[in-house]
Amino acid sequence: MRIFRLAQALRQRGRTGLICLCLLWAGQNMTGLAQTNNLAARLNKTFSDAHQRFVAEPNDPEVAWKFSRACFDLADTAPNNTQRAAFANQGIDAARQALAQNNNSAPAHYYLGMNIGQLADTKHNLSGLRLVKDMEREFLAADALDKHFDHAGPDRNLGLLYWEAPVIASIGSRSKAREHLERSVELAPDFPENRLNLIEAFLKWDYHTEALRELQNLEKIWPEAQKKYTGDDWAATWADWTKRFNTAKKKLDDNSKITGSPHSAP
Repeated sequence: MRIFRLAQALRQRGRTGLICLCLLWAGQNMTGLAQTNNLAARLNKTFSDAHQRFVAEPNDPEVAWKFSRACFDLADTAPNNTQRAAFANQGIDAARQALAQNNNSAPAHYYLGMNIGQLADTKHNLSGLRLVKDMEREFLAADALDKHFDHAGPDRNLGLLYWEAPVIASIGSRSKAREHLERSVELAPDFPENRLNLIEAFLKWDYHTEALRELQNLEKIWPEAQKKYTGDDWAATWADWTKRFNTAKKKLDDNSKITGSPHSAP
């Protein structure tokens, strides 16, 4: 079991760490293969540039957290857990170095939590669970410092963490998950990822009335979001968002046919 949905965490960020989706495209056509190669090249160059600058300016907290971000992105493309853990540990060290210079850096806390999540994903269940509290601490710190960072990323990640973590022997909580997922929508209502996460949570909990409401809200902001989040770096993200949107819509349509009306949360 994966402790934290890191593939989804990459989707949340709307950045370039979506190699898996591009690999699917590559299996379909040569354009997809070219996109995969270009994406991999961009990720590696970003990592190389960030590392060089980090070596040259190790005491600059912004340089350090940007290298931590690059480590997180590259960790998700690693072919095995050993390499993934190596990138994650580099990201953890860089984020902690940034915090040593500026403990009020929301990005440093944020990417420290993200890289701890990457590391947890390489562990067995029990050892991974021990890292969940560390992730929670860093996301809460980032949330307190800058709720709007990365399209309400701290609340988004907290919501996913409380949703995915076990309730027994860990921090899993439906009420906390809902609180933070809804807050991410309130803070960044035009970012499709936030609404998709909330819709998927409502469907998981059989709150179909609420899921339908959010799906309708998502449909309203979809055209403007397509104009706002454009370019090669967003292509894989949109492929993912569209697939998830269609899946959620089908589930709601199927439920409506079965019950005659959506199910509401108590």
